Amino acid sequence: MAENDPVVTADEGQRGVSRRNFIKGVIAAGAAVSTTSYLFRGGSILGQPSLPGAVERLVTLNVNGQQRRVDVMKQETLAMTLRYKLGLTGTKLGCDRSECGACTVLIDDVPHYSCSILTHSVRGRKVVTIEGLASPTGQLHPVQQAVVDAQGFQCAFCMPGFVMATVGYLKTNPNPTRPELAHGISGNLCRCQDYNKILDAMMLAAEYTRRSSRA
Repeated sequence: MAENDPVVTADEGQRGVSRRNFIKGVIAAGAAVSTTSYLFRGGSILGQPSLPGAVERLVTLNVNGQQRRVDVMKQETLAMTLRYKLGLTGTKLGCDRSECGACTVLIDDVPHYSCSILTHSVRGRKVVTIEGLASPTGQLHPVQQAVVDAQGFQCAFCMPGFVMATVGYLKTNPNPTRPELAHGISGNLCRCQDYNKILDAMMLAAEYTRRSSRA
């Protein structure tokens, strides 16, 4: 026995092992109960109704035409869920306080800042991100194609937000004047400040969208 090794009597050793095994058993039992409650929670647990104001964490979202099951905290924003739970990183986080528009997505065809909407509030609604605009065959949406053709962005960090805002606006006004379109997407900011080129691209997008609707 080494000089510094602690001396443990047989009784103490038995108590130590017993105590250790007991703690392990408690932890394992607690984990099993927690997992069972989480997987099978519904309107009631063991016959007891959910507490008033309780929010289910495991929810189903309609994102880009697919039903996605995801674990969501009650204070979690849609932007966080899309980026970090569903891997849809085309939705950018800029200001994270409803000012820049980089996180814009469509909810029931209407543009919204996803950084300021709780994920739980969009259950039963249709969410579309920039990843969901192209056709299943890979053909770009007319607004996306216009962005490529016009080369309207520099760093393009803000580009997904502008694209989604434009798609949403053109659903309400497919033939806008330049001032009308500028006003319609004015909730989006570009940190490179090349608004003239962006607006050129979005006006081309309006033209492409009209052509597509006539085809």
